[in-house]
Formats: sequence, structure tokens, C-alpha cells
Amino acid sequence: MAIANPAKFIQEVRAEIAKVVWPTRREVILTTIMVFIMAAVTAVFFSLVDLLIRNGLTGVLNYFGG
Repeated sequence: MAIANPAKFIQEVRAEIAKVVWPTRREVILTTIMVFIMAAVTAVFFSLVDLLIRNGLTGVLNYFGG
């Protein structure tokens, strides 16, 4: 394994970072809002599915249980 030159490594890291296209503040805010919206929609969906399964299972157990 070759020993890397630390100065060359730092130079290459800076060159790669210069290629990165950083998002604008507006893009970060919009995508953050979208993440919160999708998390809320997912939470509501799974809450409804849980409620339906719980009620269905309770109904079946009450019907056959007595």
C-alpha cells in the first residue's frame, strides 16, 4: 500500500469540494418542509391502518370469543 502525501491529499479534497453544487437556502427549506409533510402523511396512513387492523381483529375475536 502506497503512503499518501498529506499535502497532495488535501489538494485533491479541495478540488473535489469545489466540484460540489451546494443547494440554495430556498431549496433546503423546501425540501425540509416536504420531508415533514411526507412524515406526517406517513404517520396518518399507518395510524389509520393500525386502527383498521385493531378494530377488525377486535371484531373477529369478539365474534368467535363469545
